[in-house]
Amino acid sequence: METAFQALPLGAIKPAGWLCNQLRIQADGLTGHLEEHWSDVGPDNGWIGGKGESWERGPYYVDGLLPLAYLLEDERLIAKAQRWIEWSLASQREDGNFGPQGPIQTVNQDLDKKQDWWHYMIMLKVFTQYAEASGDERVIPFLTGFFRYVQGSIEAHPLQGWAKARGAEMMLSILWLHKRTGDDFLVTLANHVAEQTTDWTDIFHDFPYWRKVEEWDWTTHVVNVAMGIKTPGVRYELTGDDVERAAVHRGIDSLMTYHGQAHGMFSGDEWLSGTSPSQGVELCAVVEYMFSMEQLTRIFGEGRFGDILEKVAFNALPGTVSADWTSHQYDQQVNQILCNVAPRDWSNGPEANVFGLAPNFGCCTSNMHQGWPKLTAHLWMSDGHGGLAAVSYAPSTVSAQVGSGATATIRVSGEYPFRDRVVLDIELDRAGESFAISFRIPVWCEAPTLAIGGVNVPLNAVHGYARVDREWNNGDQLILTLPMEVKTTSRNLCAISVERGPLVYVLPIQENWQLLTKREKFHDWEVYPGSPWKYGLRADLAYEVQESDVPYQPFDAEQAPVRLKASGQLVRGWKMEGNNAGTPPLHPDVAGQEWIELTLVPYGSARLRIGEFPLIGTRKRKWAADR
Repeated sequence: METAFQALPLGAIKPAGWLCNQLRIQADGLTGHLEEHWSDVGPDNGWIGGKGESWERGPYYVDGLLPLAYLLEDERLIAKAQRWIEWSLASQREDGNFGPQGPIQTVNQDLDKKQDWWHYMIMLKVFTQYAEASGDERVIPFLTGFFRYVQGSIEAHPLQGWAKARGAEMMLSILWLHKRTGDDFLVTLANHVAEQTTDWTDIFHDFPYWRKVEEWDWTTHVVNVAMGIKTPGVRYELTGDDVERAAVHRGIDSLMTYHGQAHGMFSGDEWLSGTSPSQGVELCAVVEYMFSMEQLTRIFGEGRFGDILEKVAFNALPGTVSADWTSHQYDQQVNQILCNVAPRDWSNGPEANVFGLAPNFGCCTSNMHQGWPKLTAHLWMSDGHGGLAAVSYAPSTVSAQVGSGATATIRVSGEYPFRDRVVLDIELDRAGESFAISFRIPVWCEAPTLAIGGVNVPLNAVHGYARVDREWNNGDQLILTLPMEVKTTSRNLCAISVERGPLVYVLPIQENWQLLTKREKFHDWEVYPGSPWKYGLRADLAYEVQESDVPYQPFDAEQAPVRLKASGQLVRGWKMEGNNAGTPPLHPDVAGQEWIELTLVPYGSARLRIGEFPLIGTRKRKWAADR
């Protein structure tokens, strides 16, 4: 089945501006130095010949390290990644299998340590990226040999546990290889894997989980859900059945209705946890949901998936990692007033929301690295007919063949999403070339404009993309303006979240970072509040937008490049519940409280914050003001 878009090879898109800086910060922090400071992916890891952890943590790490290395063209990081690649290539046996031999070494007790498919699935994705970035001719026969092995083994050793829930990850690599070799056995194998994979189509089409889940199940585990949402899409590649597309949309609708939170994710402090802004969401789920949205964009070519991708990437991802990328959380909260070692109303341990090297559990420590690199690699896609599709407008440079074979280079500047004006400069390696550019028009944007050479061009968005098909010339400059209006979203019990474009805005709480565990480089921290947090926002509020220069690290509250001036009152009866901010009061008590000018900053820049506010005043007053 032909997909709406096609992914460009890793390396065709390079980061620029603030996004390039973000990748550099990541490389200077945990991603670039994790091997040296965390033994789980250190020299004794089983995926580089050691006797240590030999399940998912090594492959997870390289799945983010490798694209980061090639996007930055960082020879030190490329060499780090190459060590894992070379060991795996050299480990392939005559039957096609590869990787560590013997019992699986892992702290996880929920798998068969004699045989499991899940860790292979991650490493397969590593190899598909590596092949695109390096052109290494060894990869195609290597993957072909392994999939021959899978074909002969998967009936005797079917998918189970994690692998059963995540079978679409293997299907992606099988279909990637089929597009390059045309081997018929790969389609047969992909169908076998689909049959053994959890029936996410059924789950998402008629979603059964309407409330906070209180007990373990493979299909409510938040990371499985974040991966699983793309499974109907991957099945659609095989069958073309429209029920698969419907299941994706119905599933997203249900997840956001019953478990959605302001930052674009659904809750899951291990499993689906309802809509309370004090329930957590796991970092692994954030980066996996991003990857799912990237794949659903490729398959269906619908703008909705890019809207979700941006909201999660620009809010939930940076909001749960320290600004210098030396610590991270396992679980983040929308209303996060305190990050300390303490029990909370979730299934994870008492350290789950502290910032550190490996709080609660090490899966996020190894898996978090794929977020920014894979976003970069999917900012643009091919439309499969000589044209290009702009999935997101973060600063970047894309180079690809277009039209009848010309090479186009498009430089994207403008510091989106911190600004609403996107500049695209086109370079062609020959005189005029006809091809289409499809521009994603976000659902939040009501009046987009596009000017080419100073002349306005009409935009007609279909399924979220406006297609402009014309002859382009070397030196053409396009200015796309996506006006951002401040909007509030009514959430549970009439609390509101504040958005402007793809960014969610929060009240930052002064952060008092206290050392919990000191190490050579990556320490653990508790974060305590140093300013009041119990504020509600007035219903008839007009927000004032203030912009400043975009700094090297824009996700830092003290340097936030865009802020909103707001007005609020302290809410007397808003209590803590356990170690969390309590439920935002439906009828906030503000008797005798003066109006205070508040400054809201992007969600991703504040590690302590209120992102879901009690509403002060009546909704009628707000509606009248809007009219």
